[in-house]
Amino acid sequence: MLLIRGHAGGTTLTGTVFERGERAPSYKGAPDEDAPYVWVCDEFYEVESGGSETTIGGETVNVAFESPMPRGFETRERAIEAAKAHVRTQFARVGVPESEVRIEVVKEEPGAEQS
Repeated sequence: MLLIRGHAGGTTLTGTVFERGERAPSYKGAPDEDAPYVWVCDEFYEVESGGSETTIGGETVNVAFESPMPRGFETRERAIEAAKAHVRTQFARVGVPESEVRIEVVKEEPGAEQS
């Protein structure tokens, strides 16, 4: 699996690309299990009140989360492109310019322990 991490405003958003042969999450709305690459990540947006408080760029922002929207892709490259665009969009939804988002792609082995 690939972790796609966006860093900006002092916070990080991470989503997952499940690769060919790995078991992607299965729940309502999940893509056809025949898709060789599946991208899953939270979606959120800024709200005036309610939601969850988080600090981005030194300011407290209220955000509401939507259910993750898994998406299937035929190629690894297309899945990574879509994942990067998704991460940039989520930051833009809370006022962080695309130019301030640093994205990294990290290869993780399923079941590996995190330190």
